[in-house]
This record gives sequence, structure tokens and C-alpha cells, in this order.
Amino acid sequence: MTTADDDPGISTTSNGPAGPTEPADRAEPVRVLVTGAGGPAAVAFLEGIDEDGQLPTECWAVDIDPSAAGLYLVPRDRRALVPRGDDAVFVDVVLETCRRERIDVVVPTVDSELIPVARRLGDFDDLGVTVLTASLATLEQCLDKWALLQACGPEIPLPLGGLLDDVFDPVSLGWPVLVKPRRGSGSRGIALVEDAAAFDRLPRDGSLLVQEYLPGPEYSVDVLAYRDGHVAAAVPRSRLKVDSGIAVAGCSLRRADLQEAAAAVARTVGLTSVANIQFREDGDSVPKLLEVNPRFPGAMPLTVASGVNMPALALADRLGRAVPRDVPFHPIAMVRHWAQTFLPVEEFEATGVPLPLGLPT
Repeated sequence: MTTADDDPGISTTSNGPAGPTEPADRAEPVRVLVTGAGGPAAVAFLEGIDEDGQLPTECWAVDIDPSAAGLYLVPRDRRALVPRGDDAVFVDVVLETCRRERIDVVVPTVDSELIPVARRLGDFDDLGVTVLTASLATLEQCLDKWALLQACGPEIPLPLGGLLDDVFDPVSLGWPVLVKPRRGSGSRGIALVEDAAAFDRLPRDGSLLVQEYLPGPEYSVDVLAYRDGHVAAAVPRSRLKVDSGIAVAGCSLRRADLQEAAAAVARTVGLTSVANIQFREDGDSVPKLLEVNPRFPGAMPLTVASGVNMPALALADRLGRAVPRDVPFHPIAMVRHWAQTFLPVEEFEATGVPLPLGLPT
């Protein structure tokens, strides 16, 4: 990957997010189904595709919740309810939706859906459906934090620590230490353990990771890798304010160390799509790897506004269209706010939302 700081020939400004470099040559729009429509990642993807406009698309949205905001970003006849991603019939329901609606591309955006969908890629292939996701091997490695750390080479700074089992001794890490589930997403299950007494109460069954406490700021890097593994863009951003795990204020920034470390992680795991890679600085201001979220992130609008429309580029690349090999970006700040979608009551009811009966008309 070439960064703007490394190559003076790359412009550091942009008139808008980079997208596919040539117009679509097919008569029919690409039919895209996005899962997890209630989450910020799905909304960010739908908005990114809509903003690009160079590759004609028609989008469908599905979710387990009839109140999911993203359902109402698409027309009424392109919404559907599906089971939870960890339900045994989830993939079958999505496959049937693809068959019925003649879907071209599926974009899973929920962690619990990623591996079940990846295990059935052959079934999607049989329908002629492309799934915009990482490979099964990449997903399994990224979603197992211990496997991810073990795979990383010396060019990737890692926090000190290990797997909590019968032989692990935290003394060398000092107090406090960070404890988190080996598998899981977001901040669920993460705890700061202050002393040996609290530490000794933890289960030593290999389900937890113990790591040094990193006191510095946290950064996220949105990474776009093409089908051939080439890293076309790595956009670092600060998480200035987080609410319920979602960045509501932030700023994209040029940090060659973060860009190169994220690109190295992407190459290590064999990324061929979009991922969000998180780092935190230690006491010496060295950013160390926290985790890899191998899906579109919820704060993607900041990356799109910085000049890299990863939803549009990833979709175009997966469909074999021409895309720029390396995509520059420009730093920009973001604050987020509530937005509303208004629709007739009967349309809301038709999606499955239970509403009070007997309201005055």
C-alpha cells in the first residue's frame, strides 16, 4: 500500500469519495441485499452505495427487528424480516430471499452471521450470488483473538499477554491488566482487573485473554483490500466520543505507523474485503493491535467523507469492475446526530411492528 505521506504524486485532497473508475455496462442494476439493517454498519453501507451512484444498484434490507432503521432506507417491497444470525435456519432464509428476489450480492454486516454465511458460500454460488465478505479462514482467524495474535509477525506491534490457563502468570504485566473473551465482538466481557485477588477469581479454562493495560488513545483503521489481497486504502480515525460502543465523534488522520501496521495485519489474515482494525497506544505512544472486525464498520461514513467510498469500491471490485489501485484520503472531522425516517402508519404495521389499536382517527 502507498500512503499519501510516502508518495508526493498522490493528492491529499479530493472532490469526493473515490469510487469505481468506469460506468456500469450492464442494463440491469446490481441487486444488493444487506443484512443487519438495524445496525450502523448496514446503514453506512446503504448510504455509501447510494452516495456513489456510479454503479447502478437496487438494495434490499433485512433484519430481525421490524423497527430496524435501515429497513426504511429501501422501498417497501425490498424489506424482509429474518431469524437471528445464529439461528440454524438463518442462512436458508437468506438464500430463499436471494432466489426469490434474484439478488446478485449479499453483504452480511453482523458478526454472528459472518461464519454461518461463509460456510455456505457454495450454496450462494449455486444461485449466482456473490457474498461480499472475507473468506471463512480469515473470519475464523479474526474472530478468535488468540489465533489472530499468534498469526501476527514481528512487524505488527502486539500487547504483552497471553491465554489465561493454568500456567499463565500475570506478574510480569503489572497491575492493572486487561481481560477479555478470546472470542466475541465489541466491548462485551472486557474488564480491567486491578489486583491479584480479583485475578485469581477468573476461570483458567482458555476462554480469556490477559493483556497489558494500554493507557494511550485508541484508533480504528478502516481497511479496503481487493480480491487479490492488495490493500488499496487504510484510513485511520480517532474515536473522540463513543456512545454504546458506536463512535459519535471522530476524525480521520494521517498516521503512517497506523496505516502500515493495519496493512500488515490485512495481509497477514488474507483480507479480501473491508475490515476495521483497532489499535491502542502504550505508554511509549506505540500503537498495539487490539482486534480485527472483519466486516463493514459502523463509522464508515467518516471514511467515505474522507474520500474513500469503501462500500462502492468493494462492491465494484467483487463484481470485477475497474477500480483505482490505490486510493488517497484527506483528514476530516465528524460529529453524528439523530436522523428520522417518516412513513405511513400502515406501512410500519406491514413490516411487523405491533402498534396500539383503537387510536382515534
